[in-house]
Amino acid sequence: MDAEAQFAILSSGTEEILPEGALLERLRLAAREKRPLRVKQGFDPTAPDIHLGHTVGLRKLRQFQELGHQVVLIVGDCTGLVGDPSGRSKTRPQLGEAEVEANARTYLDQFYRVIERTQRPPLLPVEVHRNGEWFAAMRFIDVLRLMSQYTVARLLERDDFAKRHAAHQPIGVHELLYPLMQGYDSVAIRADVELGATEQKFNLLVGRVLQEQHGQPPQIALTLPVLPGLDGVQRMSKSLANYIGVTDPPGEMFGKVMSLPDGVMPLFWRLTTDATPAELAEVLAALNDGRTNPMVVKKRLGRALVAMYHGAPAAERAQADFEAQFARGEAPESLATWAAPDASEIGIKDLLVQAGLAKSGSDAWRAVDQGAVSVDGEKITDRAHRQRLGRTFVLRLGRRMIRVRPAGEPGGKG
Repeated sequence: MDAEAQFAILSSGTEEILPEGALLERLRLAAREKRPLRVKQGFDPTAPDIHLGHTVGLRKLRQFQELGHQVVLIVGDCTGLVGDPSGRSKTRPQLGEAEVEANARTYLDQFYRVIERTQRPPLLPVEVHRNGEWFAAMRFIDVLRLMSQYTVARLLERDDFAKRHAAHQPIGVHELLYPLMQGYDSVAIRADVELGATEQKFNLLVGRVLQEQHGQPPQIALTLPVLPGLDGVQRMSKSLANYIGVTDPPGEMFGKVMSLPDGVMPLFWRLTTDATPAELAEVLAALNDGRTNPMVVKKRLGRALVAMYHGAPAAERAQADFEAQFARGEAPESLATWAAPDASEIGIKDLLVQAGLAKSGSDAWRAVDQGAVSVDGEKITDRAHRQRLGRTFVLRLGRRMIRVRPAGEPGGKG
């Protein structure tokens, strides 16, 4: 495929490509030199799992990979100890080395749910580096040389640092080093292109500066949209508990998709699925058609995502279970069962906690107050409610359900 055709694919869905025109020119140069571009993205393993927000970049990497370019994944075992300050209003809590390493192993396994692990022409095998490969070998004098290649004034120009400085919020010296560390990753692997979310723009541009300082052609910075979380507003994040994990069980993944606001459907379809331009146009038309229930489009999205990560049969089961639970008020046959204690009745708070639906009494009260609790479809909003335990019933808190049976009844298990 010629450079122009590649550029049309690779530029689709991006926010910015800097400098303007540089990616097309680099693709032409690579074609003349008959070499693949080295395309980098880094991930700090600050949590044990990746979510759909991470897959936006991974899916773009997969496009580069399908076109025969070299994907280079940087697992930030050293940058992860610092924590990326991008978009943060305060210093991140620092993780320990053992926790970062455990998360890194999980990340690597989950990356290959999106990108190809092994060589299959024209796909090249993914190149993976931990940035501890070069940072752990640095002497203090090497760190000083790296720090001398950028100024504090330029670091304080970045929006999040500027806001914290103006608000007299503390900024750790280690946080100032983070953009230099990420930029040096690009030097270490001689990146042609680096991908990152919109908020990563500053870090990507620091990489260009450091590469020039080291006599390398500066990388092209390619930024991608930020995927919102379940509220449709804040970015998807495990720390905010508003994420859809790529390893979430099928039913949970489908249910989370169904909880998304209607307004983010076009963005999710565009950034997280393999929908063709024609399919995307069909989705937009359906959402803009007042005769089409947005729930129909949302179910298609849930089914598509579950099929991507768990297979088509699991997607069909997830949709059927969801419809049984919420559309028809039924409970799926696979619903977990809890054996109630030998008592005639129990308070709603204790029932929710003992059945495992609420983590604590305060969580249980909050759910009751919000109208998120029901017994056999009947909403419970009275904290004083006491539930009789002499029969089988379905207890629900939000999207989670459990079948409660008397302890002596067949099928009941504690």
